[in-house]
Amino acid sequence: MRPTPAFELADVVRRHGEAYVRENALHLGRVERRVLAAVAACRTAALGGHVERCDDCGLTRIAYNSCRHRACPKCQGAARAQWLADRQAELLPVPYFHVVFTLPPPAAEIAFQNKALVYGLLMRSAAQALSLLAAERLKARLGLIAVLHSWGQTLTHHPHVHCVVPGGGVALDGARWIGCKPNFLLSVRALSKTFRRLFLAGLQAAFARDELGFFGDLAPLAEPAAFAQRLRALRQSPFVVYAKPPFGGPERVLAYLARYTHRTAIGNSRLVDVTDAEVAFRYKNYRRGGRSGVMRLGAHEFLRRFLLHVLPDGFHRIRHYGFLAKGDRSDNLARVRELLDDVAEPHESANPGPQPEKPEADAHHAAFASCPDCGGLMRRIEIFASRSTGAFRCDTS
Repeated sequence: MRPTPAFELADVVRRHGEAYVRENALHLGRVERRVLAAVAACRTAALGGHVERCDDCGLTRIAYNSCRHRACPKCQGAARAQWLADRQAELLPVPYFHVVFTLPPPAAEIAFQNKALVYGLLMRSAAQALSLLAAERLKARLGLIAVLHSWGQTLTHHPHVHCVVPGGGVALDGARWIGCKPNFLLSVRALSKTFRRLFLAGLQAAFARDELGFFGDLAPLAEPAAFAQRLRALRQSPFVVYAKPPFGGPERVLAYLARYTHRTAIGNSRLVDVTDAEVAFRYKNYRRGGRSGVMRLGAHEFLRRFLLHVLPDGFHRIRHYGFLAKGDRSDNLARVRELLDDVAEPHESANPGPQPEKPEADAHHAAFASCPDCGGLMRRIEIFASRSTGAFRCDTS
């Protein structure tokens, strides 16, 4: 069982959330308010719960309900475990690659004011860039999983997409599996150019349809001439694409996905201190070789940065493309396995690699599966309803 963190995001919200909401009442949206309310109420009497008793020794404990909000760091464990179990059955005996697509700051600030539209465009453009180049250079149809992240280590706005891609694809005529070269999927330079072209074309089309909003410092971009000038500058900007070395084997993919899929902007394990004035948390400085440090922010600035990464309602931050797309995934995977069986020397993993980390929430639920005193079964004997506490009204719908 993982040790309980000394501090939690909920501690920050309960101590500073109400004051933050009052101070930013004119600018805080409904979605952000719901996130703060959910995190504050998570596993408290505000959400209700149940009483359970050990069949053997009679120990009685109270278990409060979880908010289940995807922005809550304590509530992603169960969803992540189930998602990973489903994906485990879909792993293929081929190398897997990790490709990251990043927006430059002038595009990222447009994305921040148009999250649903531009984040979706970012994910589609990344997937299309991979698919188009695979069709052109491998003569194959790829499958991939794309995961959106919007944060950097210090909680600044840094939208990027992590793509996990099997090393090869189904031939365009569907007759065979075409594997990529060892340790090489596609040209990063070509991916970057294609990604930029697709993204900017989509952005221009959205502007022409009057689907983009511009506020504050970006308000001048509502004028066609100013927006055209921004597009010209972006065409000269680098759209960074980074291809990491391939995973050691299919099993390592799950260890990676466990860290990246159901993840919030900051986990409880990174929090170092929470006071009446500030919040301290650990971060890695990748410009200095990944050296670790501790950043201290004013409590309201910490909450502001955390809320930068709240996604619009209904936005899917994990998406599947190509032969891994949901509609016909089962049939496609069955066909891919048939084709791989025909390959003379399929890839085999000599080293199974690390297993996925146990999610934080699993430890909480496991604590009530058996009695901590004698190991007996903890049986639910009473359920109590939620009740409102504090200034937040929790709505986790």
